[in-house]
Amino acid sequence: MPIKQISLYFKSGNSDKEYHAQIEQHGKDCLVNFQYGRRGSTLTGGTKTSEPVSLAKAEKIYEALVKSKTDKGYTEGAAGTPFVGSAQQDRATGLVPQLLNPIDESELESYLKDDSFGCQEKEDGKHILIRVTGGVVTGSNRKGLQIGLPEPIVKAATDLEDCVLDGEGIGDRFYAFDLLERRGQDVTSLGYQQRYEFLSRLCSNVFSVVPLAIGEQAKRALHLKLKSENKEGIVFKKLSASYIPGRPSTGGDMLKLKFYATASCIVTAGREGKRSVGLAVLSDGLRIDVGNVTVPANQNVPKPDQVVEIRYLYAYKGGSLYQPVLLGVRDDINPNECLIKQLKYKAEED
Repeated sequence: MPIKQISLYFKSGNSDKEYHAQIEQHGKDCLVNFQYGRRGSTLTGGTKTSEPVSLAKAEKIYEALVKSKTDKGYTEGAAGTPFVGSAQQDRATGLVPQLLNPIDESELESYLKDDSFGCQEKEDGKHILIRVTGGVVTGSNRKGLQIGLPEPIVKAATDLEDCVLDGEGIGDRFYAFDLLERRGQDVTSLGYQQRYEFLSRLCSNVFSVVPLAIGEQAKRALHLKLKSENKEGIVFKKLSASYIPGRPSTGGDMLKLKFYATASCIVTAGREGKRSVGLAVLSDGLRIDVGNVTVPANQNVPKPDQVVEIRYLYAYKGGSLYQPVLLGVRDDINPNECLIKQLKYKAEED
């Protein structure tokens, strides 16, 4: 019988994995063992202790191992709802958002012409899901964790029938762009255009529903408007597509094009006597310095190891971000998501 053991699960999109860890007695000392793999398949086993260690050391190894998995979204619940073991997070909500893959400018024209796709403004806020059940309002972030909501949003949501909304929170306003449940019924299998029609009727006079442009002429007009107003970007959604939680490994039916570059970075350290902090991204598990950013007077100075969102023009390969602007702290993104592959580099001159 193991001294300690845990079974963890993760389910997002097409990914459905399990992970088991144990502290096993080995003579007077202990081993920390694990098994992992796709749920229901033959699991791969291993150990975190090449030789027996004391119980105290084994517990430290075990706790670090469990934290590393929960930080990646594993949970003890067999449903596999992601959560992160952090003091800033609360309980798992069971709500997992659909995340979009990016496209670049070279692909824009094909989506403007394709009548099977509609488009919307990409709002510059935090991805939030809202569940309303019997007048009780619950907010959830992109990790599937319960969050507090501004009072005006909660007050408005209490006037809605039972539903689950997907959208962006910007200050005290919520911009709805999708509907997961309606009157207590799951509608994720319906096409996006039908879900949007239900959403528009449901949220009328309560929340702002992000306008949907359909048809080439309307999509081109929206694109030009957003570009001229220096908006963050545009989102293309296949009108017949169902709602699939998580992010596909490539492509997908829901895609985004940003008009300027942004990156999630890890704060490394503050600069003594100055309102600026160092920034880093990850490459093969190692932190790579990408320069510093000034902290605006209306923002608190972020702490080391927090994740912040940075807007910038481009990155120099092997160097720093050019003209970085601090947008704010991202408590809904894990440090291990701050990968170097998200950076947009300056085009090389001939």
